[in-house]
Amino acid sequence: MKQSWTRRQFVGASLGTLVSAVAVPKLLRAEGSNEKIGIAIIGVRGRGGEHIDAFLADPRVQILYIVDADEKIGQGRVEQIAKAKGFRPKFIRDFRQALDDPAVDAISTATPNHWHALCGVWAMQAGKDAYIEKPICHNVAEGAALVAAAKKYKRICQVGTQCRSNPAIQNAVEFIRSGGIGEVKFARGLCYKRRKSIGPKGDYPIPPEVDFNLWSGPAPYTTPRCTRPNFHYDWHWQRLYGNGDLGNQGPHQTDIARWGLGIHSHPISVVSYG
Repeated sequence: MKQSWTRRQFVGASLGTLVSAVAVPKLLRAEGSNEKIGIAIIGVRGRGGEHIDAFLADPRVQILYIVDADEKIGQGRVEQIAKAKGFRPKFIRDFRQALDDPAVDAISTATPNHWHALCGVWAMQAGKDAYIEKPICHNVAEGAALVAAAKKYKRICQVGTQCRSNPAIQNAVEFIRSGGIGEVKFARGLCYKRRKSIGPKGDYPIPPEVDFNLWSGPAPYTTPRCTRPNFHYDWHWQRLYGNGDLGNQGPHQTDIARWGLGIHSHPISVVSYG
């Protein structure tokens, strides 16, 4: 955002707040309660649309808020839900309004990566649980802030490693770990996706429906702006907002590789080349 903190200042302030602030967590409503679980979905264009479909299919859940910096996309999702359920959630651009609502039990976020950690930290400080798309954070320090928040406020914070729920992958991992291909000591995760050229980086027009200041959030508000022709997806390849395909698809391949090897510890070094 304009006049926003640097990323380092954001992380430091978040960690400091985790130590000093006081929050009263509201436990997620117990299963079997007559009340439904209230959800706010943040970032609803692409992957966020799949979040909507999943929650619409779950009778225990009610989508209370649709949050997006792009009003056109957000209002379109509101209409989608209204047609499916006969209930119209509230559209807002700033998700902090949803955090003030005691009817919201949890947030589900599929924003660009640079917003992930702040969504989670603020939600847990407000007593909400959080489901965050991969990568769960934009850098390692932000990940530490999320872990600290979950522990301090005793909230659930889940990352979108949904391959763990895929029966085919579950069966393959079980087969490997039961000795189906012998002793496995090494795993390699590969991802090859045919993508169109992202084009040169530049100061391309922002869609008129987008509040770019809010979209930028904790990222530096640059002048000129740092955008690509395909504004709503190619932020992945800009360091201010994304993590390249290593952060986009890499979490899935890395997770499956670690799962198959039965690794529960964390690496102590990383090598990059190419």
